[in-house]
Amino acid sequence: MQTAIAITSAAGRGILAAQATSDEMLIESIASGEKSAMHILYARHHLRTYRFILRIVRDASIAEDLVSQVFLDVWRTAGQFEQRSQVSTWILSIARFKALTALRQRRFEDIDQDEVLQIADGNDDPEAAFDRARTSAVLRACMSKLSAAHREVIDLVYYHEKSVEEAGAIIGIPQATVKTRMFYARKALADLLRREGINSLAA
Repeated sequence: MQTAIAITSAAGRGILAAQATSDEMLIESIASGEKSAMHILYARHHLRTYRFILRIVRDASIAEDLVSQVFLDVWRTAGQFEQRSQVSTWILSIARFKALTALRQRRFEDIDQDEVLQIADGNDDPEAAFDRARTSAVLRACMSKLSAAHREVIDLVYYHEKSVEEAGAIIGIPQATVKTRMFYARKALADLLRREGINSLAA
């Protein structure tokens, strides 16, 4: 019994230690060749990275392949990270470059796919889950009607909670341009949502 308790306690300390480890510390460890740090960073960021790429390429299998490529690049170039931005911003910058490169390489017209971009909350009751799914579906449909530039900035600021400065760093545009795109993107998205019976867009 004491052995089992000790093992459980050690596992718990390990989980807490992993949660307390900053992304920057993980990158330093990855640069030193620690695979366990890479596993933690991947677990922490791969889902958001996948969703970000999926919204650009609109193809689930391509998005999965690109996520693998992104984290392979992280593994290979961790020593080059200069901490001028957050690690998550750096990862999304790599992801954006790979996604846009993949789009340029495609020889056929992209087919709009209604991918499931959000995981339902397991605590929702059936009615709440239905409303959540409907709202998500409406939002995805409205997002797809925005221009690529407006869709991208909304994605970064709302879904990935990036600041104007961080969004500008990822896209490679001045902060003033990000603000301008955000203004028109929010206005266009709010108009589209209003037509679907949704009268507010979270700030």
